[in-house]
Amino acid sequence: MPTAGPILRQATAICEMCSSATPEKMLFLVLHLEANCSESSGTMHVPPVAQPTAHPACSPAQSAMCAHLLCPRLSCLLAATAICLVPCLSAYAESAADHEAFSPEAGVEFFQNYCIDCHEGDAGEGGLDLSSFESSKQIPLEIEKWNRIADRVAEQQMPPIDSDTPPMELRDAVVQWIRGTIHAAVCDDGVTPGRPMLRRLNRTEYANTIRDLLGIQFNAGHGLPEDGAGGEGFDNAAETLFISPIHAEKYLDAARAALTHAMSDPQDRKTILVAQPSAETTPQAAAEKVLENFLPRAFRRPVTSDEIQQYVELFQSAYVDDQSYELAIQFAIEAALVSPKFLFLWEQPHTGPEPILISHYEMASRLSYFLWASMPDAELTRLASQGKLHDEEVLAEQVARMVKSRIDDRGHRRDAKVRAFAESFVEQWLGTRAMGREFKPNEAVVGKLDSELLGGMQYEPVFFMEDLLADNRSLLNWIDSDFTYANNRLARHYKIEGTFREQPRRVDLPAGSHRGGALGMSAVLAVSSFSHRTSPVLRGKWIMETLLGTAPPPPPPNVPDLDEAGEPSGEKLSLRQRLELHRADPTCASCHAVMDPLGFGLENYDVLGRWRTEVDGIEIDSTGTLPDGTTFAGAAGLKEQLMQRKDAFIRHLTSKMLGYALARQLTNEDQCVVEAISQKLAEDDYRAQTLVLEIIKSVPFQFKSGQLVH
Repeated sequence: MPTAGPILRQATAICEMCSSATPEKMLFLVLHLEANCSESSGTMHVPPVAQPTAHPACSPAQSAMCAHLLCPRLSCLLAATAICLVPCLSAYAESAADHEAFSPEAGVEFFQNYCIDCHEGDAGEGGLDLSSFESSKQIPLEIEKWNRIADRVAEQQMPPIDSDTPPMELRDAVVQWIRGTIHAAVCDDGVTPGRPMLRRLNRTEYANTIRDLLGIQFNAGHGLPEDGAGGEGFDNAAETLFISPIHAEKYLDAARAALTHAMSDPQDRKTILVAQPSAETTPQAAAEKVLENFLPRAFRRPVTSDEIQQYVELFQSAYVDDQSYELAIQFAIEAALVSPKFLFLWEQPHTGPEPILISHYEMASRLSYFLWASMPDAELTRLASQGKLHDEEVLAEQVARMVKSRIDDRGHRRDAKVRAFAESFVEQWLGTRAMGREFKPNEAVVGKLDSELLGGMQYEPVFFMEDLLADNRSLLNWIDSDFTYANNRLARHYKIEGTFREQPRRVDLPAGSHRGGALGMSAVLAVSSFSHRTSPVLRGKWIMETLLGTAPPPPPPNVPDLDEAGEPSGEKLSLRQRLELHRADPTCASCHAVMDPLGFGLENYDVLGRWRTEVDGIEIDSTGTLPDGTTFAGAAGLKEQLMQRKDAFIRHLTSKMLGYALARQLTNEDQCVVEAISQKLAEDDYRAQTLVLEIIKSVPFQFKSGQLVH
């Protein structure tokens, strides 16, 4: 039997191996060993991950490692458990202790003392009835409702400021108690991944995939219908990517146009037509070689001989009619480009009772469409063929490769495929895709928005995100940063000196700059304004929704618009004064008390994000007072307040990016993953690549459950 010293060292080795493991994973590892390690025989059977006795959180390598270290005596398990579980669970235990220290009785008492007056019976405000709440066991039965309540309490919307207000320490304790109760109910049994992916390529993904597949600079998606947003607010969500008759027609037109463009260029044609008929090669044999090369790339997986033969037969039928090799092979390739196998991201259905790992080729596609919005390249395909895309070291190397970009001697970023992700994700997360679309400024009031300025405004946050990913910077730069990206026109707009061109480049900001972070970006400031004037309400709401993930409730019905006029006496009122009159209604006060101060902190920026100190001769007051009495001055003070709430920001950003990566709405169980990743980010200085890598390593990303979803 091993001595105590080696056992301790072995157990420590497990801890190091599982340093990134979740508490749930480590607990399962112990149960897994108990079930499979024989004390009498000193042997251990490690079932494959796909079998019901294993758990998707544990990789085969981890199971095998633990088997080797902990057998041949089951008694070794106790020593390993004592050492390994304590550090691996320490982070969670700390938060769990906070949750348990606040008793369920105290939670019920909080709602009875502070909430029941407004939320009792059918007439409860906002349709919320808390009169029957008497036990924490009721919380997991209505998770969505209690998540909203926790957000309202955290944002000081409940209880409202005009009521008996609890101290902040009590608010925080109640919020942690609610979230801890939900976490315990949802996460203790582990995370169940989503079903196999089956969704259409969206317009951007289609265009990028055609570009990379055919090797052409041609926007094949230009004529396709716009895609709607779904899931966590993104246009890659499966639920919105349906196929209509107009899609079928447009896909055929797009495929023909792209192939015509490719065949018109001799070099592009050679890329596609890797074989030509000759004295030694028949047209059919040449076509087979072309299709053997093309179809696996188009379908993003190995293809069968039957699949190749189907398209060879299409070639033959066209060749008989036209007697033209190029026209016939173009016809066969065109058919492949309108096939569901090309147009859809399709994963092999799984009907077993337990989740299984997605295949390596499926992993390659999940990676590439997450970070590139396009097909896997040769490197990802090679690693998939070698069965290496579940190796964490390989995944870390691939993330670093996939997000990198080259900086030329003028400071411009080049060769960045990750820009497709940055553009798609950031524009939809921040809402800046509305620039030039839903948002068009009233140029008679705010001045002209020319195309170069519009481009600079749109691409500032995109290049900013690309920078964070490529250089692995802190995600907290979104709250405040000492750099930004500007082109020539935007630099003049910001009054930044230096040499700039049409493409944005990185510029370091001096101390005291009015820029830095999302709140200093003109596109953000524009889309959170009206077309003719700024709006502290819209900007405050934008901060709550987009940065903190705590959207305020919709306004009560029949609330009048803000009176744009002054007092009857003719006295001109500032926007702040008019808003104070507007929110005098008690039904509006609780939400506006949170939103408006945040928005007032940005009042020194006009509709297009230019810095100003007065409006209509009235000096701007950009101070804000939060419901708890905390005051701040201007954008700089606002950023300091947001930095105090960085955990909420990171949690929300993680949730949004995970939803984008999975291309679906997150579930309550997915929130367990969000919490685990957020904790990992806090331990690693909030590095951008850490967020991407932890998402890729997560159970929802790497596994699929039974049944197929359309």
